[in-house]
Amino acid sequence: MLNIHLHQLRFHAFHGLYPEEQVLGNDFLVDISIQCTTILPVTDLGQSVNYASVYELVKEIMARPLPLLETLAWDMAQQILARFSQAATIEISIRKENPPIEAIQGSVGISISVTRS
Repeated sequence: MLNIHLHQLRFHAFHGLYPEEQVLGNDFLVDISIQCTTILPVTDLGQSVNYASVYELVKEIMARPLPLLETLAWDMAQQILARFSQAATIEISIRKENPPIEAIQGSVGISISVTRS
């Protein structure tokens, strides 16, 4: 079994429910794991999921503001599954570094796992 990982992809984006988030933006960290149906050993990139292409796809999605991180992660997972036939299960975590919530000094985030049906 082959797993592809992209760790701590950092983006400044404008996701959130609050008006200040949509104007000022926030810093986000994205982690993605893709479980592949690829037969090992891999000798050609065409047999696998190209993580550079996954990064470019995620970058495009992060550039489109959405109010909820849950929707953002779902869109990422669906587009990865649609684009890469070898992708079987996608796990995505998105962390908002500086949430506009009084008294929170850390970050907030969500995680999803989506399996191809």
